[in-house]
Amino acid sequence: MGAPYGFSRSRRGAIRLHLDEIERALLISLAHQMMEFVAPAPADPDADPLAALVGIDEVAQVPDDPALARLLPDAFLDDAEAAGEFRRFTERSLRETKVAHATLVAAALESGETAVPDDAAAAWLGFLNDARLALGTRLDISEDNQAELAGLPEDDPRAGMFHVYDWLTYLQDSLVNLLMP
Repeated sequence: MGAPYGFSRSRRGAIRLHLDEIERALLISLAHQMMEFVAPAPADPDADPLAALVGIDEVAQVPDDPALARLLPDAFLDDAEAAGEFRRFTERSLRETKVAHATLVAAALESGETAVPDDAAAAWLGFLNDARLALGTRLDISEDNQAELAGLPEDDPRAGMFHVYDWLTYLQDSLVNLLMP
């Protein structure tokens, strides 16, 4: 019997990811899509050099895309001015972190690597969570409609997205369980 799909620990304690080729290709595609989706806009060449150096984004605002807004939420729900200030100082860095997570995942999968170094587990979790949140927002998943979405007929265009969302949930859960003491 082979290793279970998802994340598991080897006898020596190393984290391993077990996927078939279709799953590997799907995760690579999702990672590349995430890189493009969250990438920060190119820095304005005329921006204040100090602001550019420390990553302040003078034009940062809540994204119009609901999935992107879910990945880059306001820090203060009851104070729009404070939320805007916080976003100016943090959004570029948050976007760069999300791109770095997706880049790490894509590079590992493209190299055929099955081992996940302990210090890369957080990046994997971040990527899996981001991909789930984006898909969940697109599907408008809630506790109230999850069973309905799980029962969609296969010819419904949302069915495939829901299956990917569910699979990402499984992968994330398998990794979280390995990391818990």
